[in-house]
Amino acid sequence: MAEKTNDFTAREALFYHETIRPGKIEIVASKPMATQRDLSLAYSPGVAVPVKAIAENPADAFRYTAKGNLVAVISNGTAILGLGNLGALASKPVMEGKAVLFKRFADVDSIDIELDTEDPEAFINAVALMEPTFGGINLEDIKAPECFVIEQALRERMKIPVMHDDQHGTAIISAAGLVNACHLTGRDFKDVKVVVNGAGAAAIACTALIKAMGVRHDNVLMCDRSGVIHVGRDGVDQWKSAHAVDTPRRTLEEALEGADIFLGLSAAGALKPEWVAKMAPQPIIFAMANPDPEITPDDAKRVRPDAIVATGRSDYPNQVNNVLGFPFIFRGALDVRATAINEEMKIAAAKAIADLARLPVPEEVAAAYGINHVFGHDYIIPAPFDPRLMETVSAAVAKAAMDSGVAQQPIADFDAYRHQLKSRLNPTTSVLTSVYAQVKDNPKRMIFAEAEEEVVLRAAIQYRDFGYGTPVLVGRTQPVVEKLVELGVDDPDSFEIQNSVDSPLVPGMVDYLYERLQRRGHTERDVRRMVNQDRNTFASLLLALGHGDAMISGITRPFAQTMREVSRVIEPKKGQIPFGVHMMIGKNYTVFLADTTINERPDAAGLAHIACETAAVARRLGHEPRVAFLSYSTFGNPPGRWLEGIRDAVAILDAKDPGFEYEGEMAPDAALNPKVMGMYPFSRLSGPANVLVMPGLQSANLSAKLLRELAGNATIGPMLIGMEHPVQIAPMTASAPDLLTLSVLAAAGVVG
Repeated sequence: MAEKTNDFTAREALFYHETIRPGKIEIVASKPMATQRDLSLAYSPGVAVPVKAIAENPADAFRYTAKGNLVAVISNGTAILGLGNLGALASKPVMEGKAVLFKRFADVDSIDIELDTEDPEAFINAVALMEPTFGGINLEDIKAPECFVIEQALRERMKIPVMHDDQHGTAIISAAGLVNACHLTGRDFKDVKVVVNGAGAAAIACTALIKAMGVRHDNVLMCDRSGVIHVGRDGVDQWKSAHAVDTPRRTLEEALEGADIFLGLSAAGALKPEWVAKMAPQPIIFAMANPDPEITPDDAKRVRPDAIVATGRSDYPNQVNNVLGFPFIFRGALDVRATAINEEMKIAAAKAIADLARLPVPEEVAAAYGINHVFGHDYIIPAPFDPRLMETVSAAVAKAAMDSGVAQQPIADFDAYRHQLKSRLNPTTSVLTSVYAQVKDNPKRMIFAEAEEEVVLRAAIQYRDFGYGTPVLVGRTQPVVEKLVELGVDDPDSFEIQNSVDSPLVPGMVDYLYERLQRRGHTERDVRRMVNQDRNTFASLLLALGHGDAMISGITRPFAQTMREVSRVIEPKKGQIPFGVHMMIGKNYTVFLADTTINERPDAAGLAHIACETAAVARRLGHEPRVAFLSYSTFGNPPGRWLEGIRDAVAILDAKDPGFEYEGEMAPDAALNPKVMGMYPFSRLSGPANVLVMPGLQSANLSAKLLRELAGNATIGPMLIGMEHPVQIAPMTASAPDLLTLSVLAAAGVVG
């Protein structure tokens, strides 16, 4: 079997980083570059104007360049993800990934820089010389003790925020969790007894931060491989010795007797269950070694059921994940042009994260995530994809920067700033990530109806390797096995392959389908031929008879043909009409188009139904629906013959009060452009529409395909809605990631 790492294989990781275009980042122009005039403004001679302005007033660099939203992620590769010193070049995939996370979570532009030196002075000089370029510096994967020297020197020399996330990111998130764990167990920071196992960069930063937040120096015992760091111990560097205490205890086991808190930043298995038993009542255990913790939550709770346990892993409750912190800390620091990230800002971030975990999860967030977290022993740290983190943490950091005197551009209106933060990100991206997590927690059997196609097999392999469930491959056994081998699968026999030629399920399928079709002009012989020869019929029967939880097809045949074949077996949901939705995902918006695939000219009842069901999909994906019934006419201008059906659909919704905003008939600009919307003050839409109900299939399908070609990877769909079993029909041009996304959405029940 291929080398396995967590829930994916090494092959899949390499495929992810290699395909589409190598790496994970690209540069995209933020201004028009279409005409000669555009180029003249962007470069010569137009660029001379902002150059002169910045020369006269350096602060204008934040007005006329990207500096104010640009962070460098910098490493020398001496401590890569726990893999050790593999060099600057080997660190590049990690630094690119960090840059992507900045953009994904906080809309911070970021560039990775790998410096090929282990000389701290050379590293410091190289970074310091780049201060004019960047608004902030994120140091990453630099080994201790050099990381302490480098960060301190850069903070002293540079007038922009500098933070070594391996130290302070972990410290901030773990401190937030400790605040809540102490709250739940009735403890006060000034009284708790803490044992820190590990004395590297993260451990020292965690210890320093909790002391700054009130934990007493003498109440913290730090241990390294040689035991407790105590006063008088030989061979202890200045950073460790700062946390030495006068104690007779010498081993981790002795240190843990009566301790309230264990902070582990060391190695798997370092905390023995029998030592946990010696801790104080309701012990707080943060086992943060990666990829495997010092002790698993199950082992800890087996000896101490009253324990609160956190780890660095996503498959256990209370994940200490740096992504909860660094994107939003830099977001807040950049927005006030902070000259540093100081202790006050870190403490503010930790408290904001802790406070967020105590708040009730809003209904729309719970619905979008499919979960309803409640503050308690298994929820002391917010979920990494909680969309409220952007608003909460960034604002807290910005205010702390202002209060501590390091903000050069204070924020006057925090309500407006919070609104701006919320509008920076598209909630769909967070929700889709959560949907993937939901399916991993509740794996499904996904039927891939066209498994002889390479693109389908790639999606099926990823579906299994990423832990979403079991792929059921429909096709001829030998060709499927051969293609699996070609794609690097060294255990093809472990895949379930369903071949209609020799499947023992066929007789029962024939009986089932003949009973459905015998009064629709089909003989038993016709039905047997369909089952034996048509992969979509066979796959649909697998789904209908309970041999799978969901199904995907569409790669080898046009949508309409695949839909006809699937419909022989699978009916629409009772009282519904099936239809298709395309989802267009932009930087900070998502728009849903319907019906894009099935109903040529829906009547008023059909349009109203499509509006309600598409609004439900939008809500499940984190959006408050605002529905526009589109037309060439906006409120009767110009008049035309096809408007009555749309007006009747609006009247139907008026009568039923569907619980979302809707309006129509209206042209696209009146539905989407705030300036045009302002011409119609009587419109019931409070903002641009995000659900567009098209008047007919021709306009809908043309619009969806046109936008897909122009928007590329920003389009998902069509998503088939309204069938009695979860089935999706992908476009014939779909890529493996497209198929995987549709499969996961179907498996999660978000669409279908």
